[in-house]
Amino acid sequence: MVRKIKAKLVLRLRAEGLSGRAIAASQRISRNSVAAVLEAADAAGVRWDDIADRPETEVYSMVFPGRGEHESVYAQPDFEKVHRELSRVGVTLKLLHGEYLDACAAAGDPAMGYDRFCKSYQHHLLVAGLASRVGHKAGQTVEVDWSGPTMQLLDTATGELTRVYLFVGCLPFSRYSFVEPTLDMKQDTWLRAHVAMFEAFGGSVPRIVPDNLKTGVIKHPAEGEIVLNDAYREMAAHYSAAVLPARIRAPKDKPSAENTVWHVAMRVIAELRDQNFATLADLKAAIIDRVAAYNQESFQKRPGSRASVFAAEEGPLLRPLPTVAYEISRWVYGRRVAKNGHVTFGRNFYSVPYTHVGAKVDLRLTDTMLEVYRGPERLASHLLLPENVVNEYRTHDADLPAGPGYRQWDPDRVRDWATRVGTSAVVVVERIFESVPVAEQGLDPALAVLRLTRRYSAERVEAACSLALAGRVRSPRYAHLRPILETGQDKTPGRTPSPGAATAEEPGGYVRGASYYAAGGTR
Repeated sequence: MVRKIKAKLVLRLRAEGLSGRAIAASQRISRNSVAAVLEAADAAGVRWDDIADRPETEVYSMVFPGRGEHESVYAQPDFEKVHRELSRVGVTLKLLHGEYLDACAAAGDPAMGYDRFCKSYQHHLLVAGLASRVGHKAGQTVEVDWSGPTMQLLDTATGELTRVYLFVGCLPFSRYSFVEPTLDMKQDTWLRAHVAMFEAFGGSVPRIVPDNLKTGVIKHPAEGEIVLNDAYREMAAHYSAAVLPARIRAPKDKPSAENTVWHVAMRVIAELRDQNFATLADLKAAIIDRVAAYNQESFQKRPGSRASVFAAEEGPLLRPLPTVAYEISRWVYGRRVAKNGHVTFGRNFYSVPYTHVGAKVDLRLTDTMLEVYRGPERLASHLLLPENVVNEYRTHDADLPAGPGYRQWDPDRVRDWATRVGTSAVVVVERIFESVPVAEQGLDPALAVLRLTRRYSAERVEAACSLALAGRVRSPRYAHLRPILETGQDKTPGRTPSPGAATAEEPGGYVRGASYYAAGGTR
């Protein structure tokens, strides 16, 4: 307890006239401890006038010489070497402690335990003013972030200013940096900036440490698993990397990126502040030059530069890039597979295996492809139809079951259906096809007529077709047949002549009947 006593404070208060009891009461120190300080000071001849300008630690050593000072009985490790070795991939404090134990055993020196070894290393870091390298392995991590300060593009014709955002990436071991200017901070832009960063580095790393922005992280709870954006997770998987977001409101989890953001503001934005750029390409070229110069600058507290350390130590340890470049994609969730075995996107239709009819599926969209997923399983993939194309079908024959009910509709199939309804229905369908310049244009009106059999019997539709053909309209359509069926004219006795049997005595077309008009007469 004596070691914690502020000896200088006790002696100052005594010089001001306070008694030992008063000093103990005012400072909440035990009277025995105060008495020990006063007795030791008197024995050593230490007076307040002699120590007024001396620091607290020196006063304590004068009052209690030798107290608290001791030399360790253990062999001391070379912590400078330990610090250097920790920067190498796979090297841990546990491994280095094992090597230290082997060296001590060979020399016959007493060795400290693992716990004391770790605490001594941490004390060395504090004294030397170094940062721990436990988390800074070469070629293992990249830290990414958006720069708070932004830049601008100037349209020389109109004077309009466009804001430019800066994506910043940094390899914490070598501090090698990358900056990419963008026009927005949307998800696709965020992903493309990562792709450009890995291309610039010439390789990838196992860990990506971003902030908790929504383009990357959906949810980062205090407990439980982190929920990542699907597209971001997919991009990381393409480069065999894991996304490990920094803790919320904990910028020290990615200090290299935070430091690089500040340096970007000083070295890139500030140095280009008096230059005007009309295009993003011009600005990007200038930024590349400034970042290259920044990476070439020598370190202040370690040999070499960011570029030299990257080229000699970290670059060779990066993972090779995939053979095929990552293609940016987006997701559309919760689309229902229709009864015809197709899912709709962009007013077009894409087939899905018929066993999934009625299920909800997710769509993964790239610039050229549409993929259908149900959970982690990919069900189908199609070439994406252009935006200016509508009402088109992309159908794989393997997605539909065998049988006539799932054949593609064509004029022959429509005629087969009409044959099963009756001869008058066949005539109606044939005249519909004759009335259009292209046979495919008659598919929809012909099917509309035949689908009346889903509401009415085939016999009634056949009778309605016979009645309509007896009228003045040469090519009856759905709009002509539906009123006949709704009013029951096809059921009237003697009103179902054979096709083409219209005479002068029988007026053409169809009539509503006398009961429709007032007083049973015509007007």
